[in-house]
Amino acid sequence: MAEEILIDDGKSKGRLTSSLLAVALLSSVGSSMLYGYNLAVVNHPAQYIKEFFNLTTVERYGTSMSTEGLTVLYSVTVSIFALGGLVGSFTVRMLVTKFGRKGTLVKSTALVFAGSGLMGFSRAFGVPEMIIVGRFLTGVHSGIALSVVPMYLGEIAPKNLRGFLGLVPSIFICIGVFFAQILGLQEILGEEQHWPLFLSLTAVPAFIQLMLLPWFPESPRYLLIEKHNIHATVAALKTYRGKANNQEEVEEMQEEQHFHSSVQTVSVCELLRDRTVRWQVLSVAVVNMGMQLSGIDAIWFYTNSIFENAGIHASQVQYTTVGTGAIEVIAGLVGCFTIERIGRKPLLIGGFGFMGICCSGITFSLILQARVPFMHYISVACVVGIIAGFCIGPAGVPFLVTGELFTQSHRPAAYIVGGALNWLSNFTVGFLFPFLQMSAGAFCYLVFFGVCIGVAVYVYFIIPETKNKTFMEISQMFASTSEQEVGALGVGAGFSLKQVNGYGSMENGCTLITEESYTWSSDETEYRD
Repeated sequence: MAEEILIDDGKSKGRLTSSLLAVALLSSVGSSMLYGYNLAVVNHPAQYIKEFFNLTTVERYGTSMSTEGLTVLYSVTVSIFALGGLVGSFTVRMLVTKFGRKGTLVKSTALVFAGSGLMGFSRAFGVPEMIIVGRFLTGVHSGIALSVVPMYLGEIAPKNLRGFLGLVPSIFICIGVFFAQILGLQEILGEEQHWPLFLSLTAVPAFIQLMLLPWFPESPRYLLIEKHNIHATVAALKTYRGKANNQEEVEEMQEEQHFHSSVQTVSVCELLRDRTVRWQVLSVAVVNMGMQLSGIDAIWFYTNSIFENAGIHASQVQYTTVGTGAIEVIAGLVGCFTIERIGRKPLLIGGFGFMGICCSGITFSLILQARVPFMHYISVACVVGIIAGFCIGPAGVPFLVTGELFTQSHRPAAYIVGGALNWLSNFTVGFLFPFLQMSAGAFCYLVFFGVCIGVAVYVYFIIPETKNKTFMEISQMFASTSEQEVGALGVGAGFSLKQVNGYGSMENGCTLITEESYTWSSDETEYRD
């Protein structure tokens, strides 16, 4: 029966079906868009939140806070979101193994509702700590979702659409930032009395995801490789592929399952100790840390103050910020619709390289703007350039690459490593940037210049192009590098180390068989060598 369901004319294979698109949109609306929104939502009401902190301190202790104290407290409020994300990223392996990819996204929305309620009622109860706790909880949700969404989409997508669907979340990150900038205008929710509502609107997209996403199937790879449920796998593929012939894709999943049938989902420690995937782990660390240390969070968290320092009149700053948000969305769409044509590497190299050039441009324009009046326009253009360069590639490709470089047994742990480093870097920039800006002035952007150029060079020389390749093929691309390294260890006579899809195995004078044929029955999967 399963065989009959799988065999069809194959005309729809590799197409973007309505189910694939719906899942990509729903998972991104309730997750990635919230991440973008929370990055930018504290920008417009910053002064009102500081006044609320100060007023509460006066009521409690009879004295106001110092300027330095307010700066520290507000920096904590901004950056606690990243600490929550760090905590959330550590739970990814446990959650996706227990609840699945879709199940984790649905259940984690409870964190958004809790955080939204705390922030929304903080002023009514006169408790500023509720803002900090609320942002921490929404950060935990984002830490989970930013790893699970690309994992989910990467596993349900056919290989020729994996890049396109993988960048849909990055578009919604930009849309979330744009919505926060629009709603923060004085004419909408930018007035002092509206900031608690402004902070709490994160509950709306989370509710949409909670209501609609459960109607779609779980990841077929998860159902087959980890749950060994062939019937659910076939049903899920039928939903996501329509009438396509999925025999080849299922056989590829079976092959991966067969090679790793004796391997459980590895822990982070096991991943870090595995010499056969060291280059994959290093690559994940570089692109995820580079994504945040590129300076984009400094731009998003403190856009208004950057524009004011660049000489933009205070009354026009909010509209300039909204304009940058529109450019973010356009740049994200450009990356999404070109990634399957030009590949992952060009988007990463071009994005980081262009960001680095713009970071150096900000430095020189800020230095010269006192003597050359038009230089403040150059500063604004460089800020826009950094945002555009980021949204074209670095905003989403690191999450996509993290999933593509590993097979099923190692993928959750890889997302924990990448997510943890991503959020640690996010926190570092969000907390330290105001102090770095005060101490180094315009030269602080040269730090980001060095990071961007360094990551671009690493990607050019180390990371292979993964466009239109299966997870097994990508793993084999790294195998030759690892095999050369382990060959230098001098394994004893009679034994040799081989790389099978990126994972080491030892054989004793025998030939390793890697080609297999498969037959299907309605009850189980059978392998015939």
